[in-house]
Amino acid sequence: MTAINTNLPSLYEPFSTEAKWQTFWEENQIYKADANKGGESYCIVIPPPNVTGSLHMGHAFDNTLIDTLVRYHRMKGYNALYLPGTDHASIAVQTVLEKQLKAEGKTRYDLGREKFLERAWEWKAKSKGTIVGQLRRLGVSVDWTRERFTLDEGLTKAVLEAFFRLYEEGLIYRGKYLVNWCPESQSAVSDLEVDSKEVDGHLWHFRYPLTDGSGFVEVATTRPETMLGDTAVAVNPSDERYKHLIGKTLTLPIMNREIPIIADELVDPTFGTGCVKVTPAHDLNDFEMGQRHNLPFINIMNKDGTLNENAGSFQGQDRFDARKNVVSRLETDGFLVKVEDYKHTVPYSERGKVPVEPLLSTQWFVKIRPLADRALEFLDQKNSPQFVPQRWTKVYRDWLVKLKDWCISRQLWWGHQIPAWYAVSETGGEIADNTPFVVAKSEAEAREKLKAQFGDNVKIEQDADVLDTWFSSGLWPFSTLGWPEQTQDLTTYYPTSTLVTGFDIIFFWVARMAMMAGHFTGQIPFKDVYIHGLVLDENGKKMSKSAGNGVDPLLLIDKYGTDALRYTLIKEVAGAGQDIRLDYDRKKDESPSVEASRNFANKLWNAARFVMMNLDGQTPQQLGEPSATELSDRWILSRYHQVIKQTNNYVGNYGLGEAAKGLYDFIWGDFCDWYIELVKSRLQKDSEPASRRVAQQTLAYVLEGILKLLHPFMPHITEEIWQTLTQQGENSKQSLSLQPYPETQQNLIDSTLEEQFELLFGTIRTIRNLRAEADVKPGVKVTVNLQTGSDKEQQILTAGQPYIKDLAKVENLTIAAEQKKETFVGQKSGFTWTKIVLIIGTIYLFKVGLAVADSVDDIPLIGTFFKIVGFGYSSWFIVQKLVFAEARQKFWEQLFPPTADSHQLQAETQQPQEPEKAIADVVGTVQVVLPLAGVVDIDALRAKIEKRLSKVEGEIKALSARLSNPNFVQQARPDVVEGARNALAEAEKQAEILRDRLLRLA
Repeated sequence: MTAINTNLPSLYEPFSTEAKWQTFWEENQIYKADANKGGESYCIVIPPPNVTGSLHMGHAFDNTLIDTLVRYHRMKGYNALYLPGTDHASIAVQTVLEKQLKAEGKTRYDLGREKFLERAWEWKAKSKGTIVGQLRRLGVSVDWTRERFTLDEGLTKAVLEAFFRLYEEGLIYRGKYLVNWCPESQSAVSDLEVDSKEVDGHLWHFRYPLTDGSGFVEVATTRPETMLGDTAVAVNPSDERYKHLIGKTLTLPIMNREIPIIADELVDPTFGTGCVKVTPAHDLNDFEMGQRHNLPFINIMNKDGTLNENAGSFQGQDRFDARKNVVSRLETDGFLVKVEDYKHTVPYSERGKVPVEPLLSTQWFVKIRPLADRALEFLDQKNSPQFVPQRWTKVYRDWLVKLKDWCISRQLWWGHQIPAWYAVSETGGEIADNTPFVVAKSEAEAREKLKAQFGDNVKIEQDADVLDTWFSSGLWPFSTLGWPEQTQDLTTYYPTSTLVTGFDIIFFWVARMAMMAGHFTGQIPFKDVYIHGLVLDENGKKMSKSAGNGVDPLLLIDKYGTDALRYTLIKEVAGAGQDIRLDYDRKKDESPSVEASRNFANKLWNAARFVMMNLDGQTPQQLGEPSATELSDRWILSRYHQVIKQTNNYVGNYGLGEAAKGLYDFIWGDFCDWYIELVKSRLQKDSEPASRRVAQQTLAYVLEGILKLLHPFMPHITEEIWQTLTQQGENSKQSLSLQPYPETQQNLIDSTLEEQFELLFGTIRTIRNLRAEADVKPGVKVTVNLQTGSDKEQQILTAGQPYIKDLAKVENLTIAAEQKKETFVGQKSGFTWTKIVLIIGTIYLFKVGLAVADSVDDIPLIGTFFKIVGFGYSSWFIVQKLVFAEARQKFWEQLFPPTADSHQLQAETQQPQEPEKAIADVVGTVQVVLPLAGVVDIDALRAKIEKRLSKVEGEIKALSARLSNPNFVQQARPDVVEGARNALAEAEKQAEILRDRLLRLA
C-alpha cells in the first residue's frame, strides 16, 4: 500500500490516511470471515440502522464499541465476523414517501400499491448509501460481502417461515384489541415508536347524574371528547364515599345513555374525585376493566382522528375540535364543574409527530406468553444471556414477566406483507372482521386452500397490512446467518458472541430477539448483552432531534479525524453501562475532549517518527527482541507487559474505557515522556554500540507492541505507523488488523523495579517543579541535595542518579542519609565502649543489690523497712535524675565529665548558622533541596513574586467587595455571580501559593 519508507512525514494527516486504509481493508477483503476456517468464533451482528437514517452520535458510539471488541478478538485469534446490514424501517420510509407525494398533490392510493413500492425501492437504492457510507467512514471492520437488508430475499423467506410456523402452532392470531394508533400515518405503532412528552394541559371535572334522580357523581378527565364513548363509571370497592352507589346507574350527559357504576381495584381513590369514567375502546386501563366487567366497547373515532357516527352530533369533527365543543356543550348543559391546569404525559407518534390515540382495531397478534416463558427458563436456569452490567438482568426479567400479546400488524405498504389471504367473495368483496382467511407461504398455496373450502370461483385478496419492523428485527441474529436453512455460517457463528446496544431497547429488541431465537433455534442468540449508556451533550442532557442538542459525528470526524472521535467515545466510558458526556462548544463547533484525542494521536505519531529516525532503517524484526540489561530498558519492558496484562483483562471484561485510559497513560507518560527521554543520549552515533543497539531494540519492540495494543481503538493511525515501521511496501497485503495481539510475558514484569522508578520520576518531577518555581532558566544546570532516612531509597536514588542528572539538568547531585540527632551531647556516635561498660556495670550492681536485698529480707521487720525505703528512693531517683532531659544530661556529666573535644562539638552545635538560600520539597520521604545561590538573583525573584502577589491581592479585594454587594448578588445573572465566586477562589489559591514561595525564600 505504501512505498518502503523508514520515516514518517513530519505531520500526521488523518483524512487522507483514514480514507486510504478504509479502501485498502475493503478492496483486499481483510475482514472477510471464513466459516470453514475453524477455531473459536466471535460474531457480532450490527444493530441495523434504518435505511432512511444518517449517522448520529448514538450510532457512532455503539459501532465504535462493537468494532473495538471485534478487532480485539480477531487479533486474539478468533474466527471473527462483524456482520453489517440495514433495516427497512416501515414507518420512517413510508412517512418520507408520503410527504413527497403530498408535495406533488398525490397520495399513495393515487399510485396504487405496486407503483408505490416501485418508488420505495428506487428511493431506498438512492438513500441506503448514506448511512452505509458513513459507517465506512467510521472505519468499522465489517464483512461487507455479507451485508444484509431486512427486505432482501433471504430475510423475507425467514420472516414468512417464522410467521407461518407461529400461526400453525396457534401463537399468531387475528383479533380486535386496543392499540396505539397514529392518526397521521394511519397505522398502529409500537411502544418504541412513541415518545412520551410532558405537556401543560387541563383536568376537566364533570357531573354525571344518577338515573334515579338522587344526585350525581363527579368525574375528572384529560380527554373530555372520549366521554361520548363512556360505558361505565368506576370506583374503588374500598372507597367508603361510593360504596352505596355501586350497582346503580347514571345517565351519560349529551348521549343520554344509561351506564352502570362498577367497582374495580384498578381505580386510584386519590386521583381526582375517586370516580373515573370508563371508555373501553379508547383507554388501555379502561379496556381491561371493560373485559373484566363485560362492558360494551364503543369506538367513536375514525382512523384519521375525526369522530365517527357513534359520536352523535360531533361526527366528522377533528378530535381536538370536538374536545372544545364537548366541553362547551357540557358547560351549557350545566354539567361542567371546574377546569384545572394540569401537567401530564402525552404519548406522541415518533414519525407522525401527533398524539397517538388508543384505538380499538382488528390486528394481528403474537401470543407472547409461551415465548416469554421460554426466554425466562434460559435466564433463570442457565443465566442466558449474561448482561453487562449485571443490574440490567432484573430489568430484562421484569419485562419478560409483564409482557402482553404483541400487535405485529401495521397499516402500511412498505414492509413484509402479512401472508394471509381472505375469501372476500364470502363477505361482499371486502375484508371484514368475519371474512374467512388462510395463512400460506404463497398466493398459489392460499388459493388452493380457499378453493377447497369455497369452490373454484372464490375470490381472494391478501391482507394489505405489513408486519411490524420489530418482527423481522427479532429474527436478525439468525436470519442474517441463513436461517431457516442450516448454513455453514449458522453452524459456525451462531449463537453470536455479544450484543452491544443501549438500555432503551432492551424491552423492544433484545427481549424479542431472545424470545424468537429461543423458540425457533432452541438457543438464546447471544452469549453476552453489553448495555452501554447514552452520549449526553455538554450539559449532561440526552441528545435528541426534538431538543436540537445533537452533535453530528461527521462534523467532528472532518475536524479531528475518525480515530480521535472513536478514542474519545471509548475513553470517556467510566464503567460498563455508564452514560458519557461529550464536551462541545456549539459556537465554534469544537470539542475539547475530541481535540485531546487528536493531540494524543499526534503525540504517538511524533514519538513513532523519532523512533524510526533512530533505528538506522531497520525493522523490529531485523533488530530482534531486546536483551535488556540497563535499568531503564528493564523498566519499560516491565511496564509494557503490565499494560498488556491490564488491557487484556479490561477488554475481556468489557472495561473498554478503563483499557483506553490505561493505554493513554502508558503511551503518553511511560513511553513518550519518560523512556524516550531516558534513552536519547544512548542513541547518539558516538554512544557505546551495545547500549545503543539494546536501546534501538527496546524502542522498536515496545513501539510495535503499542501499535497492536492500540489498534482496536484507533485503527487508522496505528495501521499507517505499523506499515511504515515494518516496511511492508506498496504491494503488501498484510494488515496490522490480522497481527496477533500482544501476550504478557510474566517473567519480564518487575513490580519492585517499577516502584523504584516511581521514586526516581517523582524526584525528577519535584526538581523540575522547583526549577520552575525559582524561575531557573531551562539551560542552566543546578546543584541538588537529596536526603532520606531510608537506606532503600538512598540505594534507589544512587542507582538512578544518571537519570536524575540527565532529565532534571543537575550538575552536582548529593545523595545523603538524613542527619540524626545524638542522644547525648557528649557522645559523637552510636554505642561507645563507655556505654557498653556502663550497661554491664549497671546490670552487675543491680544483681548485687538483689542479693543483698534477699539477705536483708530474711531479718524480721528490717526487711520490710528496707523494701519501703528502697521503693521510695528508686521512685525519687527516676523522677529527679532520669525523666527530664536536662537533669539526665547533668547526671551523665557528673558521672562522665565532658572532654575539651566534646565541649567544642557542643559549642559548634549550639552556635546558630546563617541558613542557605534554597527551596525544598518532599517526594515520599525524600527531601529535595535546590540551593539558589549563584543560580538565580534571589532579591529579583523575591521582588517579582511580591509584585505578582500584590496584583493578586488587589483582585481578591475587588472580587470580595463585588460579592459582598447585595445588589450584585441578587440582580446579576447567576452565571456571572458564579463566575465571580470561581475567580475569587482561584485568586485566593494563587495568593496562597505566592506567599508560600516567599516564605521559602525568606
